[in-house]
Amino acid sequence: MSRPLRHVTKHPGRRPGPNTTRELIADTARKHFAELGYDRTSMRQVALAAEVDPALVAHYFGTKLDLFLAVVELPIDPAALIDRVVGGGSECAGTRLATAVLDVLDDEVRRRPMVGMIRAATAEPEAARFVRDFLTRNLLLPIAERLEADHPEYRAGLVMSQIVGFTLARYIVGIAPLATHPRELVAADLGATLQRYLLGELSR
Repeated sequence: MSRPLRHVTKHPGRRPGPNTTRELIADTARKHFAELGYDRTSMRQVALAAEVDPALVAHYFGTKLDLFLAVVELPIDPAALIDRVVGGGSECAGTRLATAVLDVLDDEVRRRPMVGMIRAATAEPEAARFVRDFLTRNLLLPIAERLEADHPEYRAGLVMSQIVGFTLARYIVGIAPLATHPRELVAADLGATLQRYLLGELSR
């Protein structure tokens, strides 16, 4: 006995299968946030680029902030980086941290989520909180504490300000000649500042 044929309604732009569609949207959104920033990326833009119905973006991810937080792939393993920075003692901790930062930012694949996070933080308070929690509380504060620095929270904030400003200047704005300065020289200079922020004398 033959089965009755079912009528299938085609949805323009919709991909076959929820997992494939969700991954497609996520990949597209990840690229948009990294290239355009949080403020200039819209849910509709993502949908058009992914060639899906805009309603699907909201269906799978909710709001734009939810979408951003869902697709940001953290390019750093906090525990491994903390061990790398503090493992060699306090003397060159700043240089090791600067080198680790450059390792991430000089890698195009790992740089995208980092840049996307920082761009989003300048436009969205919740994204800024996310960046603060991830970079400061889960990474920089533990480094300062394990180095037994005084005023670790303040020092972590200073280091955070330097890393964010450096990322904006070298990799987003492209300020010359910083943007093209040799990596080893940048690592040394950035490391000296991070070392002072982590363990140098503070103003009283």
